[in-house]
Amino acid sequence: MATRSILARFSSNFSLRIRHNHRILTSNSNSFSSSTSAAAVSDSSSSPQDDIHITDNCVRRMKELQASENGKKMLRLSVEAGGCSGFQYAFALDDNKTNDDRIFEKDGVKLVIDKISYDFVKGSSIDYVEELIRSAFQVVENPSAVGGCSCKSSFMVKQ
Repeated sequence: MATRSILARFSSNFSLRIRHNHRILTSNSNSFSSSTSAAAVSDSSSSPQDDIHITDNCVRRMKELQASENGKKMLRLSVEAGGCSGFQYAFALDDNKTNDDRIFEKDGVKLVIDKISYDFVKGSSIDYVEELIRSAFQVVENPSAVGGCSCKSSFMVKQ
C-alpha cells in the first residue's frame, strides 16, 4: 500500500515537471519563430553578454577530436528536457548545420547551438574537463541556470 502511494506521488510530480518543461520549451520556440533575425547567426552579431565563451581546454580537445576524425567536425550543444534537474545538456560531434543554428568559433573550432537551446545557455562558457571519474564537455557559468546536479549535465531554469 505504501509503495503504491509513493509511486502515485512520484508519477504525479514527474508528469507535472514534464508539462512545465514542455511549456517552457514551447514558449521559447514560439518567441524564436516570431522574432525577425537572420537564419544563421554567428557570435559576431550577439551582444557580448550573450556570447558563448569557449575555453582553451575545449579548443584543445576539439582539435584532437578533429584530427582523429579526419575532418572539420563541429561541437553541437543542445538542451533537452530531462535529467535530474529538469533540463540536460547534450553534446555531439556534427558536420551538418541547419538554418536555425548559431555558430561560435574560437581558433578554428566551431560550436553549433540551435536557437531554442541557445536561449537556455547564452552567456555560458563551454569547457572540457578531465576528472578521475570521467572526461567530458561541460557548460559552466550558465546565467540561465539556478541550480543543477553535481555532474553538471543537468540544470534548472530561472523562473
